[in-house]
Amino acid sequence: MRILVTAACAASLFASAAFAAEDPAAVARDFQARASNGGLAFEIVRSLTTEVGGRLLGSPGDGVAVEWGERKLKELGFANIRREEVRVPNAWRRISERAELVGVTRQNLRIAALGDSPSTPEKGFEAEVVRFPSLAALEAAAPGSLTGKIAFIDTHTRRARDGAGYGEAVVVRSRGAPLAAARGAVAVVIRSIGTDSHRFPHAGLASWGQDHPPIPIGALGNPDADQLARALERGPAKLFLDLRTAVAPATSYNVVGEIPGDGSSDEIVLLGAHLDSWDLGTGAIDDAAGIGITVSAAKAIAERGAKPKRTIRVVMFAGEEIGIKGALAYAEAHKAELPKHVAAMEADFGAGPVYRVTPDPSLPAALQTSLRSALAALKVEAGSAKAEVGPDLGPIHAGGVPTIGLALDGTDYFDVHHTEDDTLDKVDAVAIAQSSAAYATAAWLAATHPEPLKRGTSGESN
Repeated sequence: MRILVTAACAASLFASAAFAAEDPAAVARDFQARASNGGLAFEIVRSLTTEVGGRLLGSPGDGVAVEWGERKLKELGFANIRREEVRVPNAWRRISERAELVGVTRQNLRIAALGDSPSTPEKGFEAEVVRFPSLAALEAAAPGSLTGKIAFIDTHTRRARDGAGYGEAVVVRSRGAPLAAARGAVAVVIRSIGTDSHRFPHAGLASWGQDHPPIPIGALGNPDADQLARALERGPAKLFLDLRTAVAPATSYNVVGEIPGDGSSDEIVLLGAHLDSWDLGTGAIDDAAGIGITVSAAKAIAERGAKPKRTIRVVMFAGEEIGIKGALAYAEAHKAELPKHVAAMEADFGAGPVYRVTPDPSLPAALQTSLRSALAALKVEAGSAKAEVGPDLGPIHAGGVPTIGLALDGTDYFDVHHTEDDTLDKVDAVAIAQSSAAYATAAWLAATHPEPLKRGTSGESN
């Protein structure tokens, strides 16, 4: 037995040395060739969007998506496939929605109720509209100044490669309703948080404070927001709103599968994306693309030959759109195991391409150098700021798990994000192949790095 153990250890050390000796750029080019030739990432997106479509947590599509996820991982040869329960006591759904500009004529406006919005009174209502060009303008309004009125928050979203414009504007969705309710408003409409000029309204989650009851809130498509703004320039205007929504308890699941390591380490490299989507489109860029990128990346590693030192775990998170429910459940369920999670990556910003890599500074310097060197071969620049942390990695990152930030090009992402227009034709097969190769390269380098990565271990990772 001692001879066998010694032989196994020697084989493990030899494999680690071989991995360490590989040229990182050659590794990246190898994964790029595999991604380009196979097209698996795009085929996964095609499968999920065609066979399932929209999949908001609590909807029939969500249950079908969980079954799809397990089946797909099994088809691709993953190990340790399982579903992990995620319970949501108040899963929200839309029933119907209608908005009309009331004036000399009645003009239909395209509107989408925002997540967690309550219903309007039965048969809807009409009320005068008050426009605010920004959240700050609404905040400056006097208490009681909106009694019986509808607040219209008319904030534009700036286009940016890294999504910074969305970060600036999305606060309207999270703070608009409580601020308006505190000033007496009976409802809120916002300009969609999106960069397009189409009539498709953008869905998304709203929120409320504790001091005021929720009020209905919906998002207008950008041209319809323009129309309402022009009407208000000419004098007082009214809106008719009829939003129908409901909530009910629901259970979903995180879907997990693994590419096992060689047994020499119990450390884990995590690749994550979210399985759910909003209900308006088919969830192609948000986030079937992320599922395609991460699953195909792990599969490419499995096909490369010798097992990596560390296990690569793919997690299809549940309920990201309604408040990272699956991510919170995963962090809680795996709390004791988090120290073994030595690197994590998330794909939740479209199909790419990846244009920047920013490793967590706590990772070994040699690994950071390898990541930058390898990904430069895929025309990925080195980032200088702290690593990006996507929403589903937030809970485990707060628990100390380091991330490798792989920034996907989001220049056009918010043209279709959360809309009916989020469909397969928006996914570029060339871009997603590069993204898959970038994620495979980063995961491979983290999973094969010869030194221990676990926090508190000896060596260069201290």
